[in-house]
Amino acid sequence: MASYFVTGGTGFLGRRLITRLLARPDCDAVYVLVRSTDRFASAAREWDSPRVTAVVGDLTAPGLGIGGFTDPIDHVVHLGAIYDLTAPLDVNRAVNVTGTGHVIAFAAAVRAKCLHHVSSVAVAGDHRGRFTEDDFDLGQHLPSPYHATKFEAEKLVRSQDLVPWRVYRPSAVVGDSRTGEMDKIDGPYYFLPAITRLARLPARLPLVVPDIGSTNIVPVDHVVDVIDALMHTTTARTTFHIGSPRNQRLTEVYNAFAKPAGAPTIVASPRARGLMRSGRGATRLAARLVDRLPGGREARSAVLVELGIPPEVMPHMALAPKFDSSATLALHGITVPSLSAYAPRLLRYWSEHLDPYRVRRRVDRADPLAGRRILITGASSGIGRATAIAVARRGSQVLLVARRADELNAVRDEITAFGGSASVYPCDLTDSVAVDSLVKQVLVDHEAVDMLVNNAGRSIRRSVFLSVDRFHDYERTMALNYFAPLRLTLGLLPQMRARRFGHVVNVTTMGLQSDTPRFSAYLASKAALEEFGRVAGRELLADGVTFTSVRMPLVRTPMIESTKVYQGMAPISPDDAARMVVDSLVRRPEVTSRPAGILLELARIIAPRSSRRGANLAYRMMAESAPEARSRPQPPLATVAATLTRLVWRKL
Repeated sequence: MASYFVTGGTGFLGRRLITRLLARPDCDAVYVLVRSTDRFASAAREWDSPRVTAVVGDLTAPGLGIGGFTDPIDHVVHLGAIYDLTAPLDVNRAVNVTGTGHVIAFAAAVRAKCLHHVSSVAVAGDHRGRFTEDDFDLGQHLPSPYHATKFEAEKLVRSQDLVPWRVYRPSAVVGDSRTGEMDKIDGPYYFLPAITRLARLPARLPLVVPDIGSTNIVPVDHVVDVIDALMHTTTARTTFHIGSPRNQRLTEVYNAFAKPAGAPTIVASPRARGLMRSGRGATRLAARLVDRLPGGREARSAVLVELGIPPEVMPHMALAPKFDSSATLALHGITVPSLSAYAPRLLRYWSEHLDPYRVRRRVDRADPLAGRRILITGASSGIGRATAIAVARRGSQVLLVARRADELNAVRDEITAFGGSASVYPCDLTDSVAVDSLVKQVLVDHEAVDMLVNNAGRSIRRSVFLSVDRFHDYERTMALNYFAPLRLTLGLLPQMRARRFGHVVNVTTMGLQSDTPRFSAYLASKAALEEFGRVAGRELLADGVTFTSVRMPLVRTPMIESTKVYQGMAPISPDDAARMVVDSLVRRPEVTSRPAGILLELARIIAPRSSRRGANLAYRMMAESAPEARSRPQPPLATVAATLTRLVWRKL
């Protein structure tokens, strides 16, 4: 019978290796070093075996922080390490070097029959040319903290004589060749967003790219197969390379993913021998030329970050060494699958689970709103209610927000009656505490909000000279029309930005295009909201968060019923208004406007004086609607003006 003590057992590679060890008929017990039992519990469900035991400790603590461990151990398997080219030196050293020293001491203390140390081909550093299993310290340069600490860790294992040892050097590990499963973005995965976006170009477009070197990629299932086989093989060999029998050209790697992605493939890779002494010569030369330009280094880093590629990764994209694994291959005889054969599965899994932009893609390609979680304020009546019903019919999950719970429940019942999905969240949007609570509850219930419709608002029609003693009119209007949607938007932005997708529709007004008199409070609040959306939309565009301002004309809603001057006009219906909002959710333009609004805006630009005088004339001819003005004499031409306005409005 055999017992195993595994560090890094809950990691991507460790979980699979433990599964393989448990399948061995002679496996008696597997002890897994963990810092907490939380992550172990998830992995334990996968293993589903009483032979696996969690041992709480820490690689960086003396004695691994586990006290007097007395159970007999046959094999100590050291997988725990920092596998991150972007991590700083102190973090790499604490885990990779100090941790390895503690594992060696532990293996000696429990008198393990063998210490199995999982190293990396990174120990070869920048060595040029062939690097065999028997090679180690050839005076190579170690270009990053990761390379340096993996070298130091392996050196500790090789130089001690306390316990027998074996070293395994995997190359760049990618997902499972059968399922495509992967747990993090690393290595070639950093470049998949760019490759998939190139799919927008014609697939037949031939690309000619200089040969920029090679790498060595191996699927995780092959690494596990080989380690499991070699751990239990009798051989005098102590060091093993686990990777592709030959390095893969970077252009070959690109084509392996570009073909299933539908992107143009590279048809020729001329070697610029005059510029290159190694595969990375061209890229290094290009980087140096860019860095010499004013702001060049910063610009290069900014572009890479926007593409999702850590700048620290670029210098290590290509490998200088040519790894020879012939001796290892002769021992286990396990065939390494071709990258082109399993790259489509890696791409599919990444696209569904790891693509940072995956939320941007349509949940249902038949309808871009199907499956989207859309929060709508002012959803109890009017435009909000009509919009909620419209998007629910398209398969959206609608989150209804308004003050009146009973009216929201009625809208929800109407939606669920035809099989739609809706949730109710009563909230006074002018109460900042209530809005903060709303955001927290919505994110707890639904995890995220894909789209937000800031529809709730209030209008006030009052001349400026009648408002000089009514500053509270402006405060109340700004509270609901600007500060309420602003607070709600700011509350939801972090999760939208983290998911790299979100769309905010701000329902504003066509009055912003005509500067309609008597609406100074209302238009100022809507202008503030629209301008916030314009600025935020420019800042967050690369993060996948977009904004639309819907400049709504007069709509037949309860908000206009108390104003008699509107009764002679021809407002659009709430359903027509909802169509404007839905169109904005689908197309996501910066502004949605009606032809009448565009004409009014053009008139203001082309003939500003005439536009101003015409608005002033209309203001003087039209009657006041404020209660305190009703007892005053009205303009003698009020009736004629109302008639003219009605005719013009209907023409527009």
